[in-house]
Amino acid sequence: MKAHKFLAPQILKRQKPNPLSVFPHRHSLFSALFSSTSQPITSDQSQSPSSEITPELLVESARSSQWHFIKHLSPNLDPSLISTVLFNLHKTPALALQFTSHIGFHRLDTKIRCLATAVVSRLPSPKPTLQLLKQTISSDIASVSVIFDELALARERLGISTALLFDLLIRACCEMKRVDEGVECFYMMKAKGLIPKIDTCNAILSTFLKLNRTESAWVFYAEMFKMKIKSSIYTFNIMINVLCKEGKLKKAKEFVEFMENLGVDPNVVTYNTIIHAYCSRGRVDGARLVLNAMRSKGIQPDSYTYGSLISGMCREKRFEEASETFEKMKEMGLVPGAVTYNILIHGYCNEGDLEKAFGYRDEMVEQGISPTVTTYNMLIHALFMESRMGEADDLVTEMREKGLVPDQITYNILINGYCRCGNLKKAFSFHDEMLTKGIQPTRTTYTSLIYVLSKRNRMMEADNLFEKVLKKGVAVDVIIFNALIDGHCANGNMERAFSLLKEMDKLNVAPDDVTYNTLMQGHCREGRVEEARELLDEMKRRGIKPDHVSYNTLISGYSRRGDMKDALRVRDEMLSTGFNPTLLTYNALIQGFCKNQEGDIAEDLLKEMISKGITPDDSTYLSLIEGMGKIDQSVENSNSC
Repeated sequence: MKAHKFLAPQILKRQKPNPLSVFPHRHSLFSALFSSTSQPITSDQSQSPSSEITPELLVESARSSQWHFIKHLSPNLDPSLISTVLFNLHKTPALALQFTSHIGFHRLDTKIRCLATAVVSRLPSPKPTLQLLKQTISSDIASVSVIFDELALARERLGISTALLFDLLIRACCEMKRVDEGVECFYMMKAKGLIPKIDTCNAILSTFLKLNRTESAWVFYAEMFKMKIKSSIYTFNIMINVLCKEGKLKKAKEFVEFMENLGVDPNVVTYNTIIHAYCSRGRVDGARLVLNAMRSKGIQPDSYTYGSLISGMCREKRFEEASETFEKMKEMGLVPGAVTYNILIHGYCNEGDLEKAFGYRDEMVEQGISPTVTTYNMLIHALFMESRMGEADDLVTEMREKGLVPDQITYNILINGYCRCGNLKKAFSFHDEMLTKGIQPTRTTYTSLIYVLSKRNRMMEADNLFEKVLKKGVAVDVIIFNALIDGHCANGNMERAFSLLKEMDKLNVAPDDVTYNTLMQGHCREGRVEEARELLDEMKRRGIKPDHVSYNTLISGYSRRGDMKDALRVRDEMLSTGFNPTLLTYNALIQGFCKNQEGDIAEDLLKEMISKGITPDDSTYLSLIEGMGKIDQSVENSNSC
């Protein structure tokens, strides 16, 4: 097949012909056109049915926007023809982009894709080029290193002098979270003697930061330093963020001095990063020192600065201080947004001060700031926590009236809230509404529903729902298993409870102390204390540390059976592991000794618990009274004999 010649500019400027008029054999062409199939276009095709389709025809068709015609021709276009057309459209990259789109970019091989991408890179905006690069990378048609090499060839063919294509390739890798491939391209650029832009380097550093790969960020930053790539303020801010993420707040402050020594002045983002890190770690006083340093440099705090401080204060339950800071922020002329209001609302909701929380919601509205879905979610959750169901329902109605669409979190709050108060019907109605709205229930959703079914002893329904959850592919956790195991143990179905324990192992869900405590309680409830004891030993073998509940369960089991030596042995074991006896421990022991008519030991235990600062409750005294009554009755019976 003859190679297609490149078109001279004067030819392309001629009067636009009718594309069909250039075909002397129309019937044979259309027969080929409509009988063809959409096969991938590859560079190694040796023959083509497009011998009557010329580059001139395709270029003129593109210039006259006859895209429908080009789209129909696309199955018959061979790589050589496409390459020629792309080359001749390289001065009109917008047309080249449309041409590529209509012939089917996904059908092209790596070489043609890279040529098309190189042509499109001449556009003022990098977005189309980035999109084409992402499509090529995600298709896995070739490795990123091969794509790099093909882009290099296309770049040479088109006479492109800048390294923009390679910078964009690295950015595409970073945006796709394939940062290691981006770094590979970085070193390929270095091998060609090309220096990536600082923005490209920042993209790599930023991606490492987002992926929590802080060590990799430092290794790459060192390479930048070695290559004498001059850092920008954005570079320094990223590295300060890396230090903050590593918890090295002192070093982060020292890094500010380092950048100043290099002639780069910190900005508000620099200080906000450090202030946020201090506040998120509960070190508001440290954040205040950074704020003072910031002001001393003439940098004024912004809304984000105060938002971080207010959030930190709320986290430390310094609510009065948070409110004062909020007022000071407004006095400085900074306009708080919904995010800042939500921080305060969240803090007061967690504190249980709903009056203050709703007060800030009302202030938002007065200031013309619309409450968000997050605002409503926090308030609805707080109302449910106080069992104010009617008000929560009213808030949901208000939310809908304002045109806000409940999200996944909203539904989970509603379902959990109604499950807590035992309203199964309402909880499941919201579950059904989620599905109707196209919102997929989460593990949290199903945990709430299974928990309430188990508490209502509706174990068949709980098991059925659990099976549906597994079929949906929802990742189950120890909490959902514990809810089921608790329900089956409470109903005496220990066989099913232990089958769930085995299923946890199959699904690689590690049981915890709650799992074993529940199973131990189930055994003790049925008088099988030895089996419960074996479970305690199994816990230890699996590296699960027994707690108060574990030991008290065994002590109660032995005491109910009257095996006080074993009960005391467990009490001693409890002490040896660093746990002090609790009210439940003493009540179980006192009850056991009273049952065995050993009132003197029971009274000694009562004195011991009081000396340890543990206040007896009604159960303690009831056991003693019943025990003494049995002793008196026993003595009376003995005397009558």
